[in-house]
Amino acid sequence: MNLESLCKQVISLSGKTGKFILAEQERFSSGSIEKKGFNDLVSYVDKTAEKMLVEELRNILPEAGFIAEENTVARSDSKYTWIIDPLDGTTNFIHGVPCYCISIALVEDKEPVIGIVHELTRNECFYAWKNGGAFLNGKKIRVSVVDRLSDSLLATGFPYHDYSLMESYMKIFDYCMRNTHGLRRLGSAAADLAYVACGRFELFYEYGLNAWDVAAGVLLVKEAGGKVADFRGGEDYIFGKEIIAANAGTFDEFADVVRKIFQKEN
Repeated sequence: MNLESLCKQVISLSGKTGKFILAEQERFSSGSIEKKGFNDLVSYVDKTAEKMLVEELRNILPEAGFIAEENTVARSDSKYTWIIDPLDGTTNFIHGVPCYCISIALVEDKEPVIGIVHELTRNECFYAWKNGGAFLNGKKIRVSVVDRLSDSLLATGFPYHDYSLMESYMKIFDYCMRNTHGLRRLGSAAADLAYVACGRFELFYEYGLNAWDVAAGVLLVKEAGGKVADFRGGEDYIFGKEIIAANAGTFDEFADVVRKIFQKEN
């Protein structure tokens, strides 16, 4: 399989789907919003974009299965699986707030081999394929070289329905406020990971995420020279609903902070 060629086909597809999403944003109304659950919003834009992606991805790689946020296609077990979020940052999109993305990953036996995060409001397409490096609009990107948390800008996300780790989360949040350049919350985990990959953020952490939020971004960070783990230092960060992604210089320092806080809490 030529991963570079395959990646470029998917980039073209994300561009076409992105044009549809941006055009719909111009005429989107609050009456089009549906609720999947508490604070879990969806619209016809998400669903239509997902159908567009699934149809074309099936043509590109017929043998692959799918894991898709809006469940417009049945999941299947396969050596290759597309993990897609047609609109990561739906709440931003609904409210007209910049930063929402298309996220597409191809996973081979649970390991991402292609990852594309297309941030639509800035027309920034981040992409990577296994052992090929990471890129932003054709230019190679790397994680930052900052080597201390005290010199770092971090990103995180706020839980919106899973509050099971809130006490520990707030202690980590408090530590970061006091010991870094600050924290940002873009409202899209896919964008957060892409920004780590290109060096805008040194680090991103969050819990309560799904595979479609992070699968593409994980590959971006790794191919850009960064490190990824779950909160306990393991490798269950795609399906385990928690993630730390950072440059090499800050990863160990932050992971130690998280580990100590969780040890005290548990």
